[in-house]
This record gives sequence, C-alpha cells and structure tokens, in this order.
Amino acid sequence: DVRIAGLGIVLVVLAMDCTSLPVPPSRAPETRPALLAGMDGQWVMVGDVLGKPAEYSLIVSPVLAGSFTELHMTDVQSPPQYEARVFIAHDKDSSQILVHWLDVFGGKGSIPHGTGQITGNTIEFIIPYTEGPFRDRLTYDTSNGKWHFTIESAQGPEQWKHFATYEIARTN
Repeated sequence: DVRIAGLGIVLVVLAMDCTSLPVPPSRAPETRPALLAGMDGQWVMVGDVLGKPAEYSLIVSPVLAGSFTELHMTDVQSPPQYEARVFIAHDKDSSQILVHWLDVFGGKGSIPHGTGQITGNTIEFIIPYTEGPFRDRLTYDTSNGKWHFTIESAQGPEQWKHFATYEIARTN
C-alpha cells in the first residue's frame, strides 16, 4: 500500500532529522548548602512589618535542578494582601549568596538582586534598592528548630532601622 510506504518514508526522514538536534545538557547535581536545603518544607511566619502584626504561610523548596532555593510567602489573610517569591542561590566559586526578591509590587521592585553570605547558621544579604538598601538576615536556631528573619532598611551610612521581624516555625 502506497500510504503505508509513504508513512514509513516520513518516519525515517523525521528520525534522521532528529539526530541533528542538540542534546540538552544533563541536569547539574543539587549544589545547595545544607543550611538552605534544611529550610525545605512548610512553615508559618509570625511577626511584624513596621510594627503591625503579620503572618505568612511559607513553602520552601529547591527549584531549577537545585540551583535555587525558593521561599514562597503568602499572607494568611483572605484574600492575601501580600505574596512574594524569593530565590536564593549559592555560588560555590565565590561562596556568595545571590537573591532575587519578586513580590506583588511588580517588576521594578525585583531590581536589583541582592548579594550576601552564609556564616554559620545565618544567611545574610543586602538588596541595594534605589530608594535605599535593605538588609535581610535569616538565622537558624538549632535549639528549637526555628528560624528568625529580620529585615532592616538603611537609614544613612551603616545605620539600619527595623522594617520587619518574624519567627518561622515548621508546620510539617
């Protein structure tokens, strides 16, 4: 039958054509530091923003083949008043932390990215916003398995002012 022979030729041509396609690189092994990987899971964040009570649901997971740790924060109010996705990567060559903070305030607020370090049980980074830098510090308390998250805004050279503070406790 001519139709079957024609189909066979088309399949051979397609198979030959596919051999010229580039092979995607294999996925890199997860390279997240243990402190970041230890954050994976579901958490609740309770604290304040500029002195006003705040509570968020927090889901932390590896993304992009473990290249980043994603912190997905959602306000527990219904409907939520705030949501953010924070992507933290660790550059092994420089031992630097690179951070991208995206939230409901839009694209402009996601520029620039932040940089910092992991020191002991603390992840600290500064995001040099045009309006003034913010310093974020996440510290893991090994005695109770909770995180403490402090966000400060610059108030002049080397002077920092409280913006937000949270205690982060695992829910799962």
